[in-house]
Amino acid sequence: MSESDFDAIVVGAGCAGNVAAYTLASAGKSVLVVERGNYAGAKNMTGGRIYTHSLAKVFPNYQEAPLQRKVTHERISLMSPDSNFTIDYSARELEEAGKESYTVLRGPFDQWLAEQAENAGAEYIYGIAVEDLIIEDGKVKGINAFGDEITSDVVILADGVNSLLTSKAGLSKKAPAINEVAVGAKETIELPADVIESRFLCNPGEGASWLFAGDCSNGIVGGAFVYANQDSVSVGIVATMSEVLKQDIPVYQMLENFKNRPEIKPLIAGGKTVEYSGHVVPEGGLKMMPEIVGDGVLVAGDAAMLCMNLGYTVRGMDLAVASGEIAAKAAIKALDAGDTSKAGLADYKTMLNNSFIMRDMKMYEKAPEFLETSPMMFRGVPELIRDIMTPLFKTDGEPRKHVMQLAMGPVKKMGLVKLAKFALKAVKSL
Repeated sequence: MSESDFDAIVVGAGCAGNVAAYTLASAGKSVLVVERGNYAGAKNMTGGRIYTHSLAKVFPNYQEAPLQRKVTHERISLMSPDSNFTIDYSARELEEAGKESYTVLRGPFDQWLAEQAENAGAEYIYGIAVEDLIIEDGKVKGINAFGDEITSDVVILADGVNSLLTSKAGLSKKAPAINEVAVGAKETIELPADVIESRFLCNPGEGASWLFAGDCSNGIVGGAFVYANQDSVSVGIVATMSEVLKQDIPVYQMLENFKNRPEIKPLIAGGKTVEYSGHVVPEGGLKMMPEIVGDGVLVAGDAAMLCMNLGYTVRGMDLAVASGEIAAKAAIKALDAGDTSKAGLADYKTMLNNSFIMRDMKMYEKAPEFLETSPMMFRGVPELIRDIMTPLFKTDGEPRKHVMQLAMGPVKKMGLVKLAKFALKAVKSL
């Protein structure tokens, strides 16, 4: 096409960036990946779970990746200050190829992805932050990093939720609102594999995904998670930034309080913290997405705000992997046609809209608003369940009441109409 240094430059060596680089390099394109961390995954944090369907599409050998444990137990808990109600679900269908998920640690996993891209011919530069974009006549022509200009025919921005380059490219007019992002804190706690299997009631090589809502985040919009890895446990808290700023308890203290809950403390007893990390998570859904196509530039992964938190499941990595692949395919087509203008790259948006990514994002478009505007989900419903379940199991010599009586008392106290409206809103959103 031109005398550019590279056909494509990818900013960010996370899931989206590495997959984009691999796909481009596999098609014979010259690719440079620039990552501000000292290695792929150095700056990345996730709760710790990946749904492998999109990964398997790109890498038939994906099971060679440093995945941790196959998730065979789905656990969801609602916590009040003095109770915990848990659903534990397992199904063999969820363990089948194409439907399964694994716990994962981003450091080793992202390095494996980068290795696949390098083996395909991509070049990597680590420890350098991209400060600016080269823009000529409104078209992105490359990057500026520490004063060095590197040119390319197309740039793929996969630099995460805090992407400043998206704004520099003219694709995002405003920073995410504080009610559209959450702040997370996570510890990776080392434990022997057999201890993990015993405590999580799992077979060797199997693990659990355990999500929490309610008192774990001090009753504000947010939640907690526990993931069983091969020889460690990932424990973390995520809370909406706007809610965190209204209270006196910082996120790191929420995490400490959560770890000391009687439901959690035995799971991690005797463990050694080997990693502590924090991250900002995009949770605003469709309304916070930037423009994803510009002249000479595409946006993928968290930089495109592709993340879904539905309360009962949290997804981001499978969206990042798929968006990276789709961005690369659109770039390849544009490069082959000799047109990397916005019009030449427009297939990215079309392919993304036709993929599960945007279909799911649109399906659950109302979920962020529901969670944000339903405080009783986090302080109210857990207490309601406690008030129903405690008398059900309590035996103290007093005459028993019928189950319906036990349930209707707390329900009437909360308000039957109020509860019905909440349930209807939840069904429509989730």
